[in-house]
Amino acid sequence: MGGGLLIAGTTSDAGKSVVTAGICRWLVRRGVKVAPFKGQNMSLNSFVTREGAEIGRAQAMQAQAARVEPTALMNPVLLKPGSDRSSQVVLMGRPVGELSARGFFGAAGGPAAGQALAGGRREALLGPVLDCLAELRGAYDAVICEGAGSPAEINLRRTDIVNMGIARAAKLPVVVVGDIDRGGVFASFFGTTALLSPEDQALVAGYVVNKFRGDVTLLEPGIEMLRGLTGRHTYGILPYAHGLGIDEEDGLRVSMRGAVRESVVTPPVGRDVLRIAVCAVPLMSNFTDVDALAAEPGVVVRFVDRPEELTDADLVVVPGTRGTVRALEWLRERGLAAELARRAAEGRPVLGICGGFQLLGGHIEDDVESKAGSVAGLGLLPVRVRFAAGKTLARPVGEALGERVEGYEIHHGVAEVLGGEAFLDGCRVGSVWGTHWHGSLESDGFRRRFLEQVARDAGRRFVPAPDTSFGVLREEQLDRLGDLIEEHADTDALLRLIEQGPPAGLPFIPPGAP
Repeated sequence: MGGGLLIAGTTSDAGKSVVTAGICRWLVRRGVKVAPFKGQNMSLNSFVTREGAEIGRAQAMQAQAARVEPTALMNPVLLKPGSDRSSQVVLMGRPVGELSARGFFGAAGGPAAGQALAGGRREALLGPVLDCLAELRGAYDAVICEGAGSPAEINLRRTDIVNMGIARAAKLPVVVVGDIDRGGVFASFFGTTALLSPEDQALVAGYVVNKFRGDVTLLEPGIEMLRGLTGRHTYGILPYAHGLGIDEEDGLRVSMRGAVRESVVTPPVGRDVLRIAVCAVPLMSNFTDVDALAAEPGVVVRFVDRPEELTDADLVVVPGTRGTVRALEWLRERGLAAELARRAAEGRPVLGICGGFQLLGGHIEDDVESKAGSVAGLGLLPVRVRFAAGKTLARPVGEALGERVEGYEIHHGVAEVLGGEAFLDGCRVGSVWGTHWHGSLESDGFRRRFLEQVARDAGRRFVPAPDTSFGVLREEQLDRLGDLIEEHADTDALLRLIEQGPPAGLPFIPPGAP
């Protein structure tokens, strides 16, 4: 078996995903054959592997950091929220049904989908998850695992298959990441450790401080006191890094601040900037589709939820969603639907992607996702959509605007295109475009041609930069993550952990798990 390490966190968004990716990039640059792993992910941002399996986008990004092809082994269980209380369960890249939170976490009497998960109990998945981890460890020198949320969720420990559950079963050393930018990092480190059982604590080797700003010498006394209190090493103090733009995991957590992922305004090549508004629809999925737009010099991307925020936009994007009918109702309730119709009538550009494409059509028949039956769409594209029980998972390749395009598809809705101009298996009518293809804007030549067309339709003197490569920019971002680890972490100590496992004799911190 190859070596292993589990990166846990004091909270969600502590930085587990980026630290895992950074360690993968640092190791592969040292010549180590490394793979990422996350036993269970909850995310509306997903990706389709070459074998047609759906996994979290964060694991696909980490695989790119490790310079390996992503596979379903790297994320065997994916939960895709459909509401606050239920999620679609994707097992080894294939959906197996919808489960309530109570059903998935072990309550009796789960629905039919729960029967596919041994009665709906999450702990029944520990074996398959460990089998995937073992297969990866048999094929790679090292596997860097990412936890979920916090390992000290004591209400969920009995059924844990992603944090200390797999660490204990696979005898993995654990490093806990804390976000010091939020404050309270020392209390979080100590409290996280002290709420674990003695057996779990024996695997927690130490900590990584993430997003530190300022003079590190001011932090050192606290690091020494933490070591005295816990007997554990701090493996790194990573500085706050601006503009990483690495794939977010959870679309549900995107707020309505108006500029969730606003790009740095790079001087445009032409005389004008291009303003893009993304409708922050409920259950927004794969909103990373617009990252490639934000990477273009002179393009400003904002997430919006009010009709007045569309008035000065040169392009409005209606992104993917796990709730097409719900998003349609939301657009109408907020007045955004009327504004989209006004834009289309005026010949101003609108792009719908996946669920966004579906709701731009004339009619939706949904007895699967929302079970709403027959619903009228916005009527901006000549499309009828019928939701199928099976999910389309594909990696299409095609051509649009004279350029080669690659993408990926993740949807239950089947679109019947009744007119318009063909566009990436969808259609275009005037300045309204629709496609099921995620990731198409990462194809550099196509993105440039599309933005040129948008600029013409919007009357902007915007010129796309001739040399922007989204793939190169992504590699540069991943190298920055590798640099953070190499320059600010105790890499010798991390290597020992990966190769040798948890240090012996780590002290117990009371009170331990109840």
